[in-house]
Amino acid sequence: MSSTTTELGSLPQAHRSQDRSQHHPANDSNNANEHDLREHGFREFSNEFVVPEGLVQQALLPTTRKRQVVVLISAFCTVFQTIGINQAYGVFQNYYVSTADSPDSILPPSQASNKALVAFIGTLAAGLTWSGSIFVNPLMARTKDLRWITLTGVLLMSLGYGLAGFSTRIWHLFLTQGFLYGIGTSLLYFPILSIAPEYFDTHRGAAMGFILSGAGVGALVLSPIIRMLLDRIGIRWTLRILALINFAVGLPIGCSASPSRSSVRRPTLVNISIAKKPKFCLQALAALLQASGNFVPLTFLPEFSSALGYTATTGALLLSLNNGVNSASRIVMGIAADKMGRQNTLIISVLGSAISVWALWLGAAIDGSKSLWIAFVILYGLTAGGYNALFPTTITEVFGIQAYASVNGFIYFVRGLGALFGSPVGGAILGSQESSIASSGKQILRGFIKVIWYDGALLFSCSLCVIGVRAFDAYEKRLWKWKA
Repeated sequence: MSSTTTELGSLPQAHRSQDRSQHHPANDSNNANEHDLREHGFREFSNEFVVPEGLVQQALLPTTRKRQVVVLISAFCTVFQTIGINQAYGVFQNYYVSTADSPDSILPPSQASNKALVAFIGTLAAGLTWSGSIFVNPLMARTKDLRWITLTGVLLMSLGYGLAGFSTRIWHLFLTQGFLYGIGTSLLYFPILSIAPEYFDTHRGAAMGFILSGAGVGALVLSPIIRMLLDRIGIRWTLRILALINFAVGLPIGCSASPSRSSVRRPTLVNISIAKKPKFCLQALAALLQASGNFVPLTFLPEFSSALGYTATTGALLLSLNNGVNSASRIVMGIAADKMGRQNTLIISVLGSAISVWALWLGAAIDGSKSLWIAFVILYGLTAGGYNALFPTTITEVFGIQAYASVNGFIYFVRGLGALFGSPVGGAILGSQESSIASSGKQILRGFIKVIWYDGALLFSCSLCVIGVRAFDAYEKRLWKWKA
């Protein structure tokens, strides 16, 4: 690969002048540029010029291998720091619930024992991380230096966990560990992740797989650390130390935000013609269902492990194992997708997740089998990683790279909504089951059975949706390819 990955020699001079005109605001220059853009096939949408599909690659400014490496590492660390800790929330869930009647609890017993409310703390943070795209993307379009956004995000993340250490009621945790932290992660996540696919072409699937594997690596590293801190120094100081870690790690990440390679401004709102397409509706529904179903096992994994007879520390290690496998899976799935087709690999991944829930997790709940449970922890980590790694690249493939920012932002918003209700509904189902049975032995495990059916239904429905996207995409393009 040469040091410059995209040449602009064949791009008309007027196209490139669009970027320079932003630095010379004279009206006559701007009007001339707009006229030239129209002459070369650009169309205006929501006061922004959109590149025709044939000129998309030419409309990307050149980059260097060094910049690609910076984007790769920066984006990986961003996912590590934001999604990683969201996926490790199950450790907090288990701690808050298990210490309900203990002096170590920071919550009143009636609130700590409400599993749906406790789960909502984590899903609020995760949901806002993604759904925040609806306002972060327009903010990015109006900000010259993205570091103002990312560094604000780092500050809010640190404040969220720092202030959570002073909480005495569950609504305090909603505002701090949930709301403040969630808004902060969204401000850090999207300015860095939304431009990452622009820096890679041939190996985009592998690159995004590596970047998004940061979620699994983050939870792999943080789950046992959080559990160790909880056991040694308690919940309040654990939250405060995490605030300091957030600030120390997040500061250099926020400063490394790279500019977009696009030489023309892209729309931040989804084109209505795209929004009306069946494949767009199915893609959005799949995102909602997968986000809802994906967080249920992660939230209750340590608690289910404890019900099987494992210690709280072992439960945290099993969550760490699941996320470690998930991390490796994202890389492998990304590489496989470049060879087998991204949509094909996505379907296999989501369908495998649903099967593992209904076959292995359900079996462990019915029989109390530790071997089935370990098998589920590993297999679910393998299959669940695929969707998270591949759906951004399939958005580019299905809707085009010029629509990536707007479609991806909306899909992430929908994913955030899905994450908000998945685990809390599961907690409500689990709470209603446990209230009518004795809290010991296999009866606790049987309380999870309805939760497992609920989770499997979400993931299986998501599988049907991604299959529908594949079919409608081929129908619209009037071309069926086995590798897609």
